[in-house]
Amino acid sequence: MRILLWHVHGSWTTAFVQGPHTYVVPVTPGRGPDGLGRAATFDWPESVVELSPEQLRATDVDLVVLQRPHEAELARQWLGRRPGHDVPAVYLEHNAPGGPVPDARHPAADRPELTIVHVTHFNRLMWDCGATPATVIEHGIVDPGPLWTGRLPRAAVVVNEPLRRGRTTGTDLLPYFSGAAPLDVFGMGTEGLAGRLGIPAERCHGQELVQSALHREMAERRVYLHPVRWTSLGLSLLEAMHLGMPVVALATTEVAEAVPARAGVVSHRPDVLHDAVRGFLADPARARETGRAARAAALARYGLQRFLDDWECLIKEVTR
Repeated sequence: MRILLWHVHGSWTTAFVQGPHTYVVPVTPGRGPDGLGRAATFDWPESVVELSPEQLRATDVDLVVLQRPHEAELARQWLGRRPGHDVPAVYLEHNAPGGPVPDARHPAADRPELTIVHVTHFNRLMWDCGATPATVIEHGIVDPGPLWTGRLPRAAVVVNEPLRRGRTTGTDLLPYFSGAAPLDVFGMGTEGLAGRLGIPAERCHGQELVQSALHREMAERRVYLHPVRWTSLGLSLLEAMHLGMPVVALATTEVAEAVPARAGVVSHRPDVLHDAVRGFLADPARARETGRAARAAALARYGLQRFLDDWECLIKEVTR
């Protein structure tokens, strides 16, 4: 089966393309947002094929995976077929709704020719999808392995563009948490973060790394801190659990279900999380045991094979 999807979310796509199909990703001159092509920093199999818009017109595809509102029109122009009418299509929604929650209307609402696929049950609950069929396929992770050493008494945080996203990603909480542990903040737009937030340089360091290096660096830190207020369930959180890291996280969106009590500390109270970070730094043995439990929980719920099996069931249903 040939599946057309845009390269929008590198980590999610890395899991999705481990399936048994051919995955067609558009590529355009300059590799802009609508034509990134194959990933440069993720390990994708040879079954992921780049095609230009001109090549797509002459290509048969069996399913279109839409991820952004304008992609339906792009698919119509580039394929010469209407997603949901002339070719089966699903709309994959990565995000929790913004704007007037809980009355947020999904951009694909009232389109019964599509199926909206949410990545968390929280997101399905909060989006108003109208008459469009909706389902949930929870994340799956390509297992990086139990790499945690906890050698460094520091906390790892992973967030992209923390200054732009501000309160959404809990960036305003980082000065407070830097009092509990030195923070290593990984992600795009994190360099110079300490100075912008008024945190002493020795208490906060920002760095952007490719995925393979990121996992190794995360695993060297004693604890994973997830200060996010309002996004979908962060794949970095699930990756940290796969690595065997103890987790300290705000109890927002899907986190309370994703992180069982034995896997770390989850709370709405920053002071509780502050103390939890300090506690894990002071007790490496407890951090190790909690991290082992986090890995076991992540493998059980967010393992790659379950994710691929769920997608196979949906693909068969919408293309039959």
